[in-house]
Amino acid sequence: MPPLKVAEYLFRRLRQLGVDSVHGVPGDFNLTLLDYVEPAGLRWVGNANELNAAYAADGYARIKGIGAVVTTFGVGELSAVNAIAGAYTERAPVVHIVGTPSRELQAGRKLIHHTFNDGEFGRFAQIHAQLTVAQASLRDPRTSPEQIDEVLRQCLLHSRPVYIEVPVDMVDRYVADDRLAVAISQPAVVPAQTQDEVVARIVERINSATQPIILVDGEIRPLGIVDEVQKLVNTTNWPTWTTVFGKGLLDETKPNFHGIYRGTYETAEVQGFFNAADLVLCFGPHFSSTNSYFYTTIPKPDSAIFFTDTEVKFGTDIVRDIPAKLITHLLLQNLDLSRIHQYNPYPSLPHDQLLSFSEVDGSQPITQDKLWRLLANFLRPGDIVLGETGTAGYGVREMALPPHTRVFAPVTWLSIGYMLPGAQGAALAQEELIASSKYHGITDARTILLIGDGSFQMTAQELATIISHKLNVVVFLINNDGYTIERCIHGRKQRYNDVPRWRYLQAPSFFGASDDTFTGTARTWRELEDALSNEAVSNGKELRMVEVFMDREDAPTGPLSMLIEKQQASDGL
Repeated sequence: MPPLKVAEYLFRRLRQLGVDSVHGVPGDFNLTLLDYVEPAGLRWVGNANELNAAYAADGYARIKGIGAVVTTFGVGELSAVNAIAGAYTERAPVVHIVGTPSRELQAGRKLIHHTFNDGEFGRFAQIHAQLTVAQASLRDPRTSPEQIDEVLRQCLLHSRPVYIEVPVDMVDRYVADDRLAVAISQPAVVPAQTQDEVVARIVERINSATQPIILVDGEIRPLGIVDEVQKLVNTTNWPTWTTVFGKGLLDETKPNFHGIYRGTYETAEVQGFFNAADLVLCFGPHFSSTNSYFYTTIPKPDSAIFFTDTEVKFGTDIVRDIPAKLITHLLLQNLDLSRIHQYNPYPSLPHDQLLSFSEVDGSQPITQDKLWRLLANFLRPGDIVLGETGTAGYGVREMALPPHTRVFAPVTWLSIGYMLPGAQGAALAQEELIASSKYHGITDARTILLIGDGSFQMTAQELATIISHKLNVVVFLINNDGYTIERCIHGRKQRYNDVPRWRYLQAPSFFGASDDTFTGTARTWRELEDALSNEAVSNGKELRMVEVFMDREDAPTGPLSMLIEKQQASDGL
């Protein structure tokens, strides 16, 4: 049996890591590379453009654990840059594979297309070096397998994008295949000299606390400590909050789970309890302005212990070389429940609440203050919910979630349009996990996209990909006549916050959906109730779409509603 070719080695490695589908767009410098995708047992998912493909690979990676996108040199890879930057920011492990001109052309500094016509071929890799944690340019068949393995190892270790250049003439070069027999593994955890001291220090703080709480942020996913944190929440029964980034990672049906902590946007009672805590165990912090309600959710340093990638922070005192996976495991081992604070009686703290259609007037228009708690009744265990940057991204924060329901909400990068292709990638990963019986024992789940009209116009083409691959996606399009989130921030009456008025429900047909694809409209609560109770919407297996009309200046209660009300007040309304 001859050795493997470079492309075969690369795609087999991806398959070993759990990638079953590869997103991308063909281009002349990656065409021969793409010939090896399907023979490796991978599904090729061709997207409308490279930006959408990378968005989709990001969504896939957040559900599956790793994703891959293939683009062509220059114009293709640069089109994907925005999405790769977002994946870096929010820690999605995406492998960006770029087909590049041959080594001969590059060495000869030939003036060719997709370049600046100056013989320089390294600029685009330099750009990606700022957006990825590891890069490889495959130039020597002898070292290519080792390069590929190391880059993929870094992708998994850091849960961030990586970049692999494959010159056209390297695609079919033979390489040794012996490394394939050894799985790509994470670096072994070497016991730190200080770990016992750190564990003892944490346990001492835990045992002496009289009002302890837990704050869970979204980086527990890339840190791989979701299960450990859930055990700690269950074991202590301490009041627990999450952030926007962390929503959906824990079991939100637990009685000591109290939703997203909103800082200064919380009630005085909740703020008082949170701020009075003498111990805050904070796991996976990601304190961007938008994820921390403008920094108002960040615990006081003197009461907080922060658990990050390889550090434990006691307020401002940092102890390094303590991996999160190790320290949370040791913490669970050393926890003595007889010595920790037990809340008896348990404090009166609010939970996310559902709202029933019996509590609204069916003839009245749909409003943001009630919509999200009503839509939460539609959710089932295992659903994936995506709320696009805009009013939907704020609304999903209010939704009470069943177990194993994942949420994508705007966290830090906030690239409008991400969620539609992200939903395509997430739905594909969900489908693959269900098919392999690796989805919490769940055999039927949906991907639910909540997206505004302006955001939809950014990446609408990916409806075609959802339709083509028969993915189980429900789209609720919030038609509020433009960029309501921008109107809330500034320019409530300005034309630059308007968008063209599309006939949105014609989109499925235009993009190739079958004639019996469900589309519906809801302007009142009764119409929304009818749509949600429709068998095709709730239990369909392919795309269905509901257009929900709302007022252009209506926003979910919180930062957006306060901003728009401030503008209205200044205008004398």
